[in-house]
Amino acid sequence: MKAAVRFVVILIGLLTVIGLGIAGLILGEADDSPGLQAIGVVIVVVPVVVALRTPHTPKP
Repeated sequence: MKAAVRFVVILIGLLTVIGLGIAGLILGEADDSPGLQAIGVVIVVVPVVVALRTPHTPKP
């Protein structure tokens, strides 16, 4: 049960960070700010890469 709760907490955090990155992309486009768009891309890409590279081995 603890593994399921941990998964949900990590998933919610990941989706929140990705949402903030997407908001940065949208706001950077509206304001014509390439710096904010780049920060938005970094905020989206880094959590996805970390989540994919983190080993998830079940404990016996």
